[in-house]
Amino acid sequence: MGCLFAVFAGFFPRLAVLFIWIARPTLFSAAFGGSWFIPLLGIIFLPFTTLMWALLYSPIGGMQGWDWLWIILAIVIDLATIGGSGFANKERMPYYQDTNP
Repeated sequence: MGCLFAVFAGFFPRLAVLFIWIARPTLFSAAFGGSWFIPLLGIIFLPFTTLMWALLYSPIGGMQGWDWLWIILAIVIDLATIGGSGFANKERMPYYQDTNP
């Protein structure tokens, strides 16, 4: 059951972005300037940041005030996810030498 939770937690931001993109295409288009390439890269590499940007973007004022705090927090979460998976799988790298005694 724990592995199933981890799989859903990993795919949640990607699924949420896809659902928002399908449900509200005009809002999503306004948030990313009508481009489809940048959101696609965001879904692949920075899903939490893309999700926060799509949720917090206002067509009238753009990003303001405390919205940037949430964007920075989402970037930190995305980078921590990438770094954590790299650190956990470091033994798979060829020529890795463990420095622990």
